[in-house]
Amino acid sequence: MDKIDVSFVRKSFQHFTWLDYSVFVVMLTICGGIGIYFGFVNKQKSTQDYLMGGRNMKLLPVCFSLVASFISGISLLGTPTELYVYGTSYLFFLMGALMMSVIISYTFLPVLHDLQITSAYEYLELRYDKRLRMFGSVIFSLYLVVWLPIVIYVPALAFNQVTGVNIHIVTPIVCFVCIFYTSLGGLKAVVWTDVIQTFVMICAMILVIIQGSITVGGFDEVFKRNWDTGRIELPSASLDLTERHSLWSLSIGSTFYWIGNIAVNQSMMQRFLSLPDLKSSKRAVWGFLCGVIFIVFICAYSGLVAFARYYDCDPLNSKLALAKDQILPLLVMDVLTEWKGMPGLFVAGVFSAALSSLSTGLNSMAAVVLEDFWKPFFRKLTQRETQLLIRSVVVILGVICLGLVFVVERLGSVLQLTMSLSSASMGPLTGIFLMGIFLPIVGSTPALSGGIIGLFCAWWLAAQSQLAQAEGLLKFNEKPRFTHNCTYFFESISYSTEYTTNEVPYLYRISYFWFTAFGCIITVSIACIITFIVNNHEVHYDERLYAPVVRHWLVRKRRVNEVYLNNMPD
Repeated sequence: MDKIDVSFVRKSFQHFTWLDYSVFVVMLTICGGIGIYFGFVNKQKSTQDYLMGGRNMKLLPVCFSLVASFISGISLLGTPTELYVYGTSYLFFLMGALMMSVIISYTFLPVLHDLQITSAYEYLELRYDKRLRMFGSVIFSLYLVVWLPIVIYVPALAFNQVTGVNIHIVTPIVCFVCIFYTSLGGLKAVVWTDVIQTFVMICAMILVIIQGSITVGGFDEVFKRNWDTGRIELPSASLDLTERHSLWSLSIGSTFYWIGNIAVNQSMMQRFLSLPDLKSSKRAVWGFLCGVIFIVFICAYSGLVAFARYYDCDPLNSKLALAKDQILPLLVMDVLTEWKGMPGLFVAGVFSAALSSLSTGLNSMAAVVLEDFWKPFFRKLTQRETQLLIRSVVVILGVICLGLVFVVERLGSVLQLTMSLSSASMGPLTGIFLMGIFLPIVGSTPALSGGIIGLFCAWWLAAQSQLAQAEGLLKFNEKPRFTHNCTYFFESISYSTEYTTNEVPYLYRISYFWFTAFGCIITVSIACIITFIVNNHEVHYDERLYAPVVRHWLVRKRRVNEVYLNNMPD
């Protein structure tokens, strides 16, 4: 293969020209302009307009917004690294996305649309009581406060790697723009900026894979080099739960993961509920699925391109890249250096993913604070006071997340631990929602008890697993990488693709795709056990609170009870 000139790494700042910066600035300016339009020209007339788009949003922009909200900068940078290091098995987690789409289309969406709620956690009060509503809202809030700084930090780090600009400079600028258009324009501004950002994100990734493939020698050469090293593979059918990517963890385990991140996540459900009817929401689910599959495959292929490019001079082992997530920025500065403005488009794409996730989180948090933390406990606000409250939430949370970015910067190996803990948090919440929709006999106290126990169990599992990785006790087998054709000097290091993990207990070695399922199963099991112990099978007969299949059962049961009562002697 062609020799790799490493000077582009040492001179990346010089290669990032004024045109590259201009592309990045134009993207931020357009986002700010959209906020001004929906804040001053097409003003939001009510709280429902601000938070839900008046429940009359259009299908196509909502689909774009859903995709942009889910695909963060972490996904754009992490997916190529996953394929580069571990191979294609990871892609089969999209099977869980397919099953999730079927499940929420026929269970969650019919229930939440019929209830016409703003916050998804309002359902928990209607089905259980205020305690469960607060439990769900607090978990989501903690999840968001932990997740959003990471979402901002990762692309800022990539920006620093390719331009040399300090993250302490670029992060406040990006956060200010996001807070500005989100606080002014509400959901409509968030959705339409997501459309622009999704377009930029896709264009950037397509440009990288096309030019990268040409540089390597075409698609055939990309495929051959990855095939020869075993990167193109099917997942194992092993029943061992510690298998990092088995067929079962990537199908069953990832189904729970997807439900936890979509169906019980206010950030995502708020967009589904902003559509005018159930039919549109169901279409949005499938539009979201197609969009996610498309972008995930683009990101995955870029990882294959990166390996084909560095087939015999791996930048990780040769220390050309100091961290695994530098692989894609390294490839960009390698193959797009001569294309003026194109590295800027890539950076704009990565930041677009971050901006969409951040703006979605800020807007959804405003809905949760108003609907779940204020309305149930405090006096009713006027329209002006309500607008002031929700905009203040956006600004304050945005500033908090900006401050936490500098905390995340100092966490080091704890960064992955924090991400796993936030992901595990959604398992118990998934269990509570599933019991609410499918198990009418489970009451509020058993559900809350199961949720608390499930939460601590899931946190403990995730923490122990990630700590074992941080200490080097738990490692995963990687695909082979080579350095025999490097043309620059580096200090040779010992490298192995095989690891043993016998020192770590079995439970802490289970695949991270089982974390959400673990918390969910613990929650449901504890709740059902308590329900049968106390033998209090009080059922809410409001059919709107349950999935359509359960509604039919409730109708029959109620009719039987009515016949029984009518036939009882006076």
